[in-house]
Amino acid sequence: MRRFYAPPESFSADGSRVALSREESRHLAGVLRLAANDEVRVFDGEGREFLCVVADAAARGAAGATLEVRGRVAPACPESPLELTLACALLKGEKFDTVVQKATELGVARVVPVGTARADVKLSRGGDGARRVERWRRIAVGAAKQSGRARVPTVERPTSLEELLSRDPSSGAEGSTSGTGAAARRLILAERGGRGLAETVAAWGAKPTRVVALVGAEGGWEDEEIARARGAGWQAVTLGGRILRAETAGIVAAALVQHLCGDLV
Repeated sequence: MRRFYAPPESFSADGSRVALSREESRHLAGVLRLAANDEVRVFDGEGREFLCVVADAAARGAAGATLEVRGRVAPACPESPLELTLACALLKGEKFDTVVQKATELGVARVVPVGTARADVKLSRGGDGARRVERWRRIAVGAAKQSGRARVPTVERPTSLEELLSRDPSSGAEGSTSGTGAAARRLILAERGGRGLAETVAAWGAKPTRVVALVGAEGGWEDEEIARARGAGWQAVTLGGRILRAETAGIVAAALVQHLCGDLV
């Protein structure tokens, strides 16, 4: 079944129709060559998925493909019971793109780009920073579509380590609550001075419903950064005896935490 993304505002007030974006319309009509009466699925990025029928595919390459909503259906794949936030130091080139894509496939709920002392990239909240965030958000949509998720993870604007440590990263940049009410377990991945991840999770007893995993830059952490994180209540953990690239560490951390606390078996 072909799947398309349309945010909630793309649906009509009565929920009977949905209009696709220019990019999604081009894919529907120009790439897949779907026509009137073809069945597709549409997800809204907030966890809802719908069975739809093409009403008007529009001209090839043009915006405005319109679909009739036949009813809500179960998403192609379930969401993890774990609300996992991956906070990762900014990385150069396409490395952060890879982190966003794979984190989405692994069921992460939120991705937070973080500026650290040894981060490869420095981004402001405007200009290039805003463009990069929009790119990461498009990557997250594409990865959600491919992996069968109906929920697209939030990709926040870049934040400083100081700001991240001063708030609950699992509640979003504005500090809004996620609705779970449970305090998040906060982990900082460190190549020195940390405890094994599996040992740390086992010591918690009951599985948490919210976890934040913080991954540093390829140059690692400054001692002072680790000390500040510990002082703010974060637990330092390691991923084993080998040194991983920063983008590898982020993906491995997401997979292991999902395995230990979520639904990756």
